[in-house]
Amino acid sequence: MSQIGADHVLFICTTCKAGTAEPHLGNELIAGLAAADSLPAGFQVIGTACMSGCTRPCTAAFRAPGKATYMFGDLDPATDVPALTEFAHTYVGRPDGQTRMLERPKLLRRKTMGRIPPMAGLS
Repeated sequence: MSQIGADHVLFICTTCKAGTAEPHLGNELIAGLAAADSLPAGFQVIGTACMSGCTRPCTAAFRAPGKATYMFGDLDPATDVPALTEFAHTYVGRPDGQTRMLERPKLLRRKTMGRIPPMAGLS
């Protein structure tokens, strides 16, 4: 799943927990994405420490040069892998990465934490 030179990145928080006894949800999400093996070519999945989405555990962010960055929270590794994969395919196909709420998979619409515009002049 991880490729050298990938220009699209899906960051996943690896410190999120649903409760003190729960396992780290991000690691489960990464494993689910690897097992599904259905992200578009050019996507790199990177686990990262705390993405500051602690009130909405299990966060992920899509980022690519010259595109808007999207952050999602309250992700469930058991049910949201297909929705994340679907969004990844849409995201790759958009030159600016932007989507309207109704263009996102239904499971992700209320889980959108933010859309950050690309930095001007960077690609």
